[in-house]
Amino acid sequence: MKIAAAAALCASLLLVAFPDSSAAGASRHSIRVNPVSDGVFEVIPNTGNGYLFWCGAADYAQRSLRVSRNSMLHITRGLGRSETTGRRSAVQFTLDPDLAPAAPAGGYGSVNSLQSGDTMSVQEALGYCFIPFGRP
Repeated sequence: MKIAAAAALCASLLLVAFPDSSAAGASRHSIRVNPVSDGVFEVIPNTGNGYLFWCGAADYAQRSLRVSRNSMLHITRGLGRSETTGRRSAVQFTLDPDLAPAAPAGGYGSVNSLQSGDTMSVQEALGYCFIPFGRP
């Protein structure tokens, strides 16, 4: 009986410590990641900094999907309202190049452009996880 009570207490503490881990792919920096469809996932940070979208996508791809750092992230839908939560700012990504749209005319703009067709390696995007997010 004491073992069951201890197990229940531990489970409750884990739910309090990691509230989003059961509902969605939780990334570092309070970035939510939710599946949209087969091969497409949505990154929903608490703030709209472009670095956070790439960081969240890369962190989720590596930690949850277990892809290599050489894998490429592709934006399938640029910055817009979240399909999974209704929040104002979300970006949808894929690792499957067959699901990715063509690169934008004029090529890759910047980390903050977040346009459909933008692409970046998981390795490069993970580098954005270590930028002080209070700055542009």
